[in-house]
Amino acid sequence: MQDLKITLIQSELYWQNTAANLAMFEEKIWQIEEQTDLIILPEMFSTGFSMESEKLAEPMNFTTFKWMKQMAEQTKAAITGSVIIKEGDKHYNRLIFMQPDGQYHTYDKRHLFRMANENDHFSGGDQKLIVEWKGWRIFPLVCYDLRFPVWSRNNYITDLHRMNFDLVLFVANWPAARVSAWDILLKARAVENLCYSAGLNRVGSDGSGIDYNGHSAIIDFKGAEMAQLEDKEVIKTINLSGQELLKYRKK
Repeated sequence: MQDLKITLIQSELYWQNTAANLAMFEEKIWQIEEQTDLIILPEMFSTGFSMESEKLAEPMNFTTFKWMKQMAEQTKAAITGSVIIKEGDKHYNRLIFMQPDGQYHTYDKRHLFRMANENDHFSGGDQKLIVEWKGWRIFPLVCYDLRFPVWSRNNYITDLHRMNFDLVLFVANWPAARVSAWDILLKARAVENLCYSAGLNRVGSDGSGIDYNGHSAIIDFKGAEMAQLEDKEVIKTINLSGQELLKYRKK
């Protein structure tokens, strides 16, 4: 395993305004000062966490999908985040993992946030996604999935040196009122799975009056914070050591 550079873009979002959000994130992506391997955007980054799925959903291979493809190609980095996608008569909170060569992978949020009636407007997924990227096995999940440790459990493949995944990441719109749970659980997922964990949250307020205070973070396999972005808009790139991870697992 070589090192992996990942970039968190913690930002406010324009409420239900795809054009404005894509323009804003494009500008922020070009502010990244060094070459990176993976750019992480929030949950529903093109709209905000809205239950107006009928109004806001896009089919695959439409505006946001094509934008992600263009950004990945131009930056030579993979880009991931979730968007509202329509397939047939169903709507999904779908994470897209877009690679620079145009190949992509998708994951439909498994655990819908029933306290906001997400389950009334979206269909839940039932398949996990593990992406092979730059020699790493990456396990992307969405927001409320963070509270379900069985869904994100790591397993040995052949021996202790190589596990099912090396990095678990969460894209989120996680409210400020419950941010203490976010802080704790990002560390728990790293420690219990002997992996790095990354969580990318938004800041600001949405059109439903919900406040968000970021706390996006990268946690190492021992549970130590490598980055914690607090409550402001910020772009942060961190280098993850593959050799240190393998050394710790072997030990």
